[in-house]
Amino acid sequence: MPSQDGSLKAITANRLRDGVVVFLGPDWNAGGEVATAWVESFADAALFPAAKAETALAAAKPRAEREQFGVDIYAFDVETENGVPVPVKMRERIRALGPSVRLDLGKQAAA
Repeated sequence: MPSQDGSLKAITANRLRDGVVVFLGPDWNAGGEVATAWVESFADAALFPAAKAETALAAAKPRAEREQFGVDIYAFDVETENGVPVPVKMRERIRALGPSVRLDLGKQAAA
């Protein structure tokens, strides 16, 4: 859900064991509480209003680093195009899809 100014953010990292780009996504545990989980698809990523993204990042970053799960953890801007959320900057668009030099590789190959 967008913030009052309409801006959204998502949180990304590189998985430490294999370098794969991952995104912070929502996950429900058996007790019905929200827990953090990392997902490989941007389509499954949690989208946060800017103020809540900073709170989520502040919780997720030290946990992922402590558990040696991820590195280079940061929030980035997301906008909606034709009703579909997409990263604002090209860097995150490439991270979400995979290599830009060959469309038969990366996540775009599976689409």
